[in-house]
Amino acid sequence: MKKIEAIIKPFKLDEVKDALAEVGLAGMTVTEVKGFGRQKGHTEVYRGSEYTVDFLPKIKLEIVVDDAQLEEASKAIIGAAKTGKIGDGKVFILPIEEAIRIRTDETGAEAV
Repeated sequence: MKKIEAIIKPFKLDEVKDALAEVGLAGMTVTEVKGFGRQKGHTEVYRGSEYTVDFLPKIKLEIVVDDAQLEEASKAIIGAAKTGKIGDGKVFILPIEEAIRIRTDETGAEAV
């Protein structure tokens, strides 16, 4: 099993969710986060004063998939989240040793 962590632009969430549903994935955890990469934030003017916004709003998706679904899921995320502009985000893939469903004690891929 693998865990996919994807950092995307907030307005792309529905498109990514729909793309994942099309490939048969329904479960995910979504968190509102803030951060920056190469874009380094931007400056804004508020009440006549200019200030720097270092941390931009992003969405973090966490999805655990069976190894067989990994490529399909990651391609779906990338395809739906891509705008071609700076700040589109990142996808990280991590190994998962075990998963246990609390309600039924199912383990492994069955728990996901």
